[in-house]
Amino acid sequence: MEQKQVHCTHRIVLTERKSGTVSGITDVISFDEHEILLDTEMGMLSVRGKELHISRLTLELGEADMEGVVESMTYSVKGHHKKKEGSLLQRMFR
Repeated sequence: MEQKQVHCTHRIVLTERKSGTVSGITDVISFDEHEILLDTEMGMLSVRGKELHISRLTLELGEADMEGVVESMTYSVKGHHKKKEGSLLQRMFR
C-alpha cells in the first residue's frame, strides 16, 4: 500500500536556540552534528550549529524535531539541490 504524504504549512519553532520543530518538510537531504539540510515547501533549509541531531522525524506528516545549538538557519531557492532517488531512509537501507 502506498503511503500518501500530507503537505502542511511550513513553520519553524525554535526555543532558546537549543531545540525546535520544523514542519512543511518534503525530504531530509543530509544531516550530521554540524548541519541539517532539509527540503521544505519554501525551499532548501540549512540549519548549522553544534551537536545537532534530529530527535523525531515523520516525513509522512512533514515534521521534524531537532536539538543542539543552532547558530544559523539559511534558505536557498527551491530545487537548487539536485534531489537523489528516494527518501533519506530509502537511500540508507539500499
